[in-house]
Amino acid sequence: MTDTGENSAQIRGFALYVGIDESSAEEAGTSIAAVLATLRKTVDDAVPGAESHAAVAYAPSHQRGKNLDIVRLALREPRAVAELLPSRPEQKSGVSIDISRKKVGINSETAPLTYKEFELLQFLVLREVVTVDRADIIYALWSKSDVDRPNNRTIDVHVRRLRSKIEPFDDIIRTVRGIGYRFDRHADVTIHYGTGRSPDIF
Repeated sequence: MTDTGENSAQIRGFALYVGIDESSAEEAGTSIAAVLATLRKTVDDAVPGAESHAAVAYAPSHQRGKNLDIVRLALREPRAVAELLPSRPEQKSGVSIDISRKKVGINSETAPLTYKEFELLQFLVLREVVTVDRADIIYALWSKSDVDRPNNRTIDVHVRRLRSKIEPFDDIIRTVRGIGYRFDRHADVTIHYGTGRSPDIF
């Protein structure tokens, strides 16, 4: 007796993966298009009105492997993906800010921050959710004798460069119009302070 309840599982169709290249089809006196047409006619003859969809898998001519395996992989057949593709280590996503080691990781890759860019990020991180005035940033991170000491306008250029290196998580540095900048942590951000406290914490 067949269960016809709402929660019963029923077969609704099937997928047939066929490994044939054009040269093999030509040697057999046919073509892939002709084989597809024959298969569709067979299905329609067996079950008139049955819907069908054909997807052709392309691969570079130099790609090694059985035609059938290449087709299954190209069409992302779950078992083929699990059995034939090499397993990859799980990638950690998000931002990791290591204050003690002065390193920033973006999706497990080290962000190429300069020393000054890390100082700028650290300055904001250690004042989390506090809006910091541009002048305070300049006073804290640049001495008056620095040749490249920015002013209130050019500090925006430094922030923009920093943001470009922590994409796509650049929104952790918020602009507060008319005042300055603020660090906003979200769920993708991890901060490591190390064993000691930074003298920059207040």
